Amino acid sequence: EVQLVESGGGLVQPGGSLTLSCAASGFMFSSSHMTWLRQAPGKALEWISTISTLETTTYADSVKGRFTITRDNAKNTLYLQMNSLKPEDTAVYYCNAYSYRLGRRWDYWGQGTQVTVSS
Repeated sequence: EVQLVESGGGLVQPGGSLTLSCAASGFMFSSSHMTWLRQAPGKALEWISTISTLETTTYADSVKGRFTITRDNAKNTLYLQMNSLKPEDTAVYYCNAYSYRLGRRWDYWGQGTQVTVSS
């Protein structure tokens, strides 16, 4: 069974830090590109960052310089280090795994973890 389980969310004050984790199982983690996305209340799903199988990273402008995506293939875990958090970072954060096999794209999703930035 494929599972992506996010953890590490919570309430943090503006300017604070959090580290999200996404534990993967049931598929070839090391062969999958990994992505963090978020959805704020009443807003569309927003792409934040991707780390490729070769550990190339890309970031949305809204988080560049503040967030860092990493992966540990030995632990089948994806991370998102979030620094200098702002109220506008408040959202449910999701991890996504995707790969291309057998002529199609395969996507797996976690259930999300809530991050609230507030004083």
